[in-house]
Amino acid sequence: MTDFKARYGPWALVAGASEGLGEGFARSLARRGVNLVLVARREAKLQALARQLTSEFGVEVVARSEDLACPEAPESLLGSLDQDIGLLVFNAAYSGVGLFSEVSSTDLQKILSLNTFAPLLLARQMTPRLIARGCGGIVLMSSLSGNQGSGNIATYAASKSFNTVLAEGLWHEMKGHGVDVLACCAGAIRTPAYQSAQIGGEAPGILDPGVVAEQTLDALGSGPVVVPGTLNKLANFLMRRLLPRATAVRVMSNTTKELTR
Repeated sequence: MTDFKARYGPWALVAGASEGLGEGFARSLARRGVNLVLVARREAKLQALARQLTSEFGVEVVARSEDLACPEAPESLLGSLDQDIGLLVFNAAYSGVGLFSEVSSTDLQKILSLNTFAPLLLARQMTPRLIARGCGGIVLMSSLSGNQGSGNIATYAASKSFNTVLAEGLWHEMKGHGVDVLACCAGAIRTPAYQSAQIGGEAPGILDPGVVAEQTLDALGSGPVVVPGTLNKLANFLMRRLLPRATAVRVMSNTTKELTR
């Protein structure tokens, strides 16, 4: 824990932190002694979580209500902070569930703005700072759905593929500067958003948010991609290495077809 704080602290910024996986990352980082800047739209939830984490772990927590889907928000956020951010965890995302032909142009724009443009801009602002520090890290949340096309969430899956490839490229560029970059390709996570969108039974390999957060943070420095969960690792190998591409698309789409708005 001390080594983690020395390498990635003293402050971490968690985007999409109000509940679910974002809260899981916040708790895992606070447990490791890292101070936090929590960013999300819902200020009341952020403030409540900030008070809990300060009380439970004794860390400093700053809550910032921001809509990172707004084009100007990612660029203005870091410039307005005085804290020495050593780790960026980008967890904010918008799914836009539905058949592509029926998803509105507004939803398509929000997916692109929040899932791809916001992490791209924040990572671009962070990398020079981390290079100057000589240590630190960036975590971009991706998804197993981004390993191939996925029906019913086609644009979301494509945006997650973007984050995986971006993280891999940054991992290569930054590793010589002492900065660790990681894409977390997660399967189903037992979050409020997932549970409200799932109309069938739970997906195979579903994990609690805290488990995903812990395994992701533990994997920092070990490579460009982590897949939390043993069953998910097996599924990842099967879908990417063994199955024909068209078959992999059908398998994933059979899972995501159960999702609803």
